[in-house]
Amino acid sequence: MKIVVLVKHVADPDARWRYADDLTVDRAALEGRLSELDEYAVEQAVSLVENGLPATITFLTMGPAPAIEGLRKALAMGGDDAVHVLDDALSGSDALATSLVLARAVERIGFDLVLCGMSSTDAEMSVVPAMLADRLGVPQVTFANSLSVEDDRVTVRRAGDTSLDDVTATLPAVASVTDKSGEPRYAAFKAIMAGKKKPVTTWSLQDLGLDPQQVGSAGAASVVRRAAASPPRPTGVVVVDDGNGAAQIADYLVGHHIL
Repeated sequence: MKIVVLVKHVADPDARWRYADDLTVDRAALEGRLSELDEYAVEQAVSLVENGLPATITFLTMGPAPAIEGLRKALAMGGDDAVHVLDDALSGSDALATSLVLARAVERIGFDLVLCGMSSTDAEMSVVPAMLADRLGVPQVTFANSLSVEDDRVTVRRAGDTSLDDVTATLPAVASVTDKSGEPRYAAFKAIMAGKKKPVTTWSLQDLGLDPQQVGSAGAASVVRRAAASPPRPTGVVVVDDGNGAAQIADYLVGHHIL
């Protein structure tokens, strides 16, 4: 069995983001890391193999040169090898273009199961797994709190509005997992060093048979018109309780039409 895990190298969520002239995130000016939500997909893949599933694991990412750092962290957690789709024309790709590139890469790798995080921690759209499944023409099972594979089926448990639902799909399939699926492991020093020796293959758009006009800003179906920093929070109101604190709070709530 072949498992492909999608991972993304994202700008540090705690950093002050900067934007390039075309209003894309200036990733070169920011520290990056493997998307935390993707770590859960990595953990599920590695756990499946550790629990006896006869499978190989390939990690896949697309992005600029520093994205290899995300692959290396994933490889330190486990798995066999990785693929990095690297091409200058990818800059500015939206979810549609991203799913196109990833689908071509997954097809070239070969797969029985594709695992994804529930969302990336930068765009937070949660749509790429569904788009990918549609492009590949396979079933999808998403937002899994737990996941198991048996024979030619993948079964997930997902939280609905009023119940927990077990959903099964035949392989090949695409599955996304939530941050409730199992705590990602911490890679020890020995595992980190081993991860550095695992093979990483680099593919360009040409390798995938894609034209630069199909991706990046040229191929994007969405456009960012404006970007601005969040306004500073207004100063709060301090109530000094000299015996009438409750009345002050009530007056504030009534005056701001909260009550």
